[in-house]
Amino acid sequence: MEPALLRQYLGLLGVSRRAPSFDALRELVAAHVTRIPFENISKLHYRRHLGLNDLMPLPLYLDGIERYHFGGTCYTNNFHFYSLLAGLGYEVKLCGADMSTPDVHMVILVRVDGQEYLVDGGYAAPFLAPLPRGLQADYVVTLGRDRYVLKPQDGNGRSRLELYRDGVLKHGYVAKPSPRKIEDFHGVIVDSFRPDATFMNAVLLVRFYPDRSLMIHNLTRVESSWAESVTHTIGSPAELVSNVEKHFGIPAAIVSDAIAGLRDLKDVWA
Repeated sequence: MEPALLRQYLGLLGVSRRAPSFDALRELVAAHVTRIPFENISKLHYRRHLGLNDLMPLPLYLDGIERYHFGGTCYTNNFHFYSLLAGLGYEVKLCGADMSTPDVHMVILVRVDGQEYLVDGGYAAPFLAPLPRGLQADYVVTLGRDRYVLKPQDGNGRSRLELYRDGVLKHGYVAKPSPRKIEDFHGVIVDSFRPDATFMNAVLLVRFYPDRSLMIHNLTRVESSWAESVTHTIGSPAELVSNVEKHFGIPAAIVSDAIAGLRDLKDVWA
């Protein structure tokens, strides 16, 4: 990572450069997850106006965060965060994770202070701290109606993450420890821009805070604290635009243009 981009990235996170350590990593993870939202408005916007159909370049990613309060989806958030950690001197691996399709998700594995951790800023999840991999029992993160369970590694060193919503298993993935190159994900990234792809037919924005979260998923807004989740119905596309601008700071004109033409909105966790 070019030094100027690294400085810009850290500036957007509000974090000073420190030598690699668990405390420094925890600060970086918390800053990334709370300051850079999971959102696909930028994906829709750049696809329409720039013809983007591959990984968003780092300068464009940082410019979008700074100018429009964008963030990104799985590949963008996690690959660029991986690159930042590597640039800061961390022992880090980019790894594939299986959902219904092999390697359809990517995660980051970081080894620091003799322990390995799972870092995932691209799952729209409240992972405000590195998740330990050397587990003897389930590791649980709870926020409102959602409960995330990281299982101990299996015999092949894989880590299973499960998302339970209202007590029902809703989604999850299996993270694999083999290091991968970003080129290995080229096909799945290109596929994510297909006309029938999930994030070309849905709206999802999630912002995390130290003690709460706010999610807009299609025509619902969900506000969660550690104890509960409250769901609000969004009545129209115009109301959706105003909700995104109010709660995420993305300009209304960009949101309106990005969602124009979306019809049958998909459940991104289906």
